[in-house]
Amino acid sequence: MRPIRKRRLQLVLLLLVGVGITAAIALTALQQNINLFYSPAQIVAGEAEQGVKIRAGGLVVPGSVKRDPNSLMAEFQVTDYKGYVTIRYTGILPDLFAEGQGIVAIGALGEDMVVTADEVLAKHDEEYMAPEIVKAIEDAGHPAGTSL
Repeated sequence: MRPIRKRRLQLVLLLLVGVGITAAIALTALQQNINLFYSPAQIVAGEAEQGVKIRAGGLVVPGSVKRDPNSLMAEFQVTDYKGYVTIRYTGILPDLFAEGQGIVAIGALGEDMVVTADEVLAKHDEEYMAPEIVKAIEDAGHPAGTSL
């Protein structure tokens, strides 16, 4: 093989190895930042991994909101009509948080099957509901706009 061709081949191989390593690093970084959405039925069925950050959502069950009078801790249940999951959150709940409304909580599922949320997101207007929640409720055989 001629020296010029050998050098070009080495350059192309080095370039391919570099692109492969860069892609592997990027995919690893992205995988660590993915928060998959799970409905209450999926969580109850054991589809959500414990200790990993997830997004859990559904409709807040009326009468389930319990607030600690001495702290900002709140605990409530969400449902998709197929399952119920308890969410525990310490912080100020969004202004639009209300019983019977759709929410999405970002946090980790514990061994006690309670989601300890770092963040709670509520709808941003009177009509909006997260698409994942709408799908989970419709899969349960209920129209998305109905209340509990």
